[in-house]
Amino acid sequence: MSRIGGKPIEVPSGVTVDAKDAAVTVKGPKGTTQVTLPRGITLERHDGRLVVRRQRDEESALHGLARSLLANAVLGVSKGFEKHLDIVGIGYRTEVKGKTAVFTLGYSHPIEFPIPEGVSISVDKQ
Repeated sequence: MSRIGGKPIEVPSGVTVDAKDAAVTVKGPKGTTQVTLPRGITLERHDGRLVVRRQRDEESALHGLARSLLANAVLGVSKGFEKHLDIVGIGYRTEVKGKTAVFTLGYSHPIEFPIPEGVSISVDKQ
């Protein structure tokens, strides 16, 4: 039994989910994404929640996969994703200069990393 697949997905306000056949389009304030559901997996709506159902028990692995992909799509278009990096060490530091992140990590030279379009980097403390 898939325990992940059975969990409902909360749809926040401002996010719309449109399911046509096996293609699910998720639209929100941060953008639009599309998820393709595997064969044998269906999507149901109950009280502002999405519930992923499977037709047979043989599709249990795909059941959890489809639910995780849809939950990540809803999260991505509503809040976006973030990753935290802790740099620990004597003399290790980083700073943002324009569209470049500059890392000083113990090498003889600083490492310059160009920040990709659509990604933001912030430094909390030195």
